Amino acid sequence: MGRAAAAHGAAVRDLDGRTYAGAPVGLRALTLTGLQVAVATALASGATGFEAAVLVGAAADDDAGVGALREVSPAAPVLLFDERGEARR
Repeated sequence: MGRAAAAHGAAVRDLDGRTYAGAPVGLRALTLTGLQVAVATALASGATGFEAAVLVGAAADDDAGVGALREVSPAAPVLLFDERGEARR
C-alpha cells in the first residue's frame, strides 16, 4: 500500500504456500481492485487454488475481487483488516 500510495491492498495465499500481493490499478483503460490484481498475478504464475485472502485498508467491499477468488476457491476465507492492521468484522 505504501509503495503504491494506495488506500487499500490485498494478498492471496495459494495452495503451494506462495503469497501474492496486489494494489488497485486505476487507468482509463483498466481498473482493478487490489484483490483482483493479487488473484490474477497468482493465476498467471500457475496457482490452481487459494487457501485464503486478506483485504487491508479501505477495501471492505471488494465484490469483484472476492468474486474472482470464489470462482477458483469457493471456500477460501477472506480476512478484513484496517489500515493499522487491526481485524475488522
